[in-house]
Amino acid sequence: MRKADISRKTRETDITVSLVIDGNGESNINTGIGFFDHMLDQLAKHGLFDLGVKAVGDLNVDAHHTVEDVGIVIGQALKDALGDKKSIKRYGTAIIPMDEALAMVSVDLGGRPFLGFDVSFNSDKIGDMDTQLFEEFFRALVFNAGITAHIKILDGKNDHHKIEAVFKAFSKALDEATKYDERINGVMSTKGVI
Repeated sequence: MRKADISRKTRETDITVSLVIDGNGESNINTGIGFFDHMLDQLAKHGLFDLGVKAVGDLNVDAHHTVEDVGIVIGQALKDALGDKKSIKRYGTAIIPMDEALAMVSVDLGGRPFLGFDVSFNSDKIGDMDTQLFEEFFRALVFNAGITAHIKILDGKNDHHKIEAVFKAFSKALDEATKYDERINGVMSTKGVI
């Protein structure tokens, strides 16, 4: 079973993440940031990952440290759970609608971190979360997991719909990229390593 349990404690946050890649979409999320919890539930459900996140952060300052550090720890857990990456598809792409919003996410688990984030918002907040923190979350996750990710909103007006479509598309693309394919002998690279 591909799984990992990672903890990280700083003077700003105390975070524990448990991740099972080959799960059932179960989640137990508590970051203290309601809308962020809702998005992490989407990540687990639509990627069929089992995800537990417990985060205590300095929310009296703002949500930045908590959101970024949760991204760091989820990224570390994903990297650890993937192990040697033998026989995984490596690439995944998903285009997901949510009402008027349409999101596209494409990922490569090849070990070279990069984030393209082409998402604009009409509001400063969704629920109790600053919209600018979504890019920080994804940057922290992909850089710690070693993922190249391109995230785009192709259409949309409602900020809630747009970012929820992004999380669902990210989860579906990640699910595809982490799947095994018995035709792949070793890793999916002509170099022999990823």
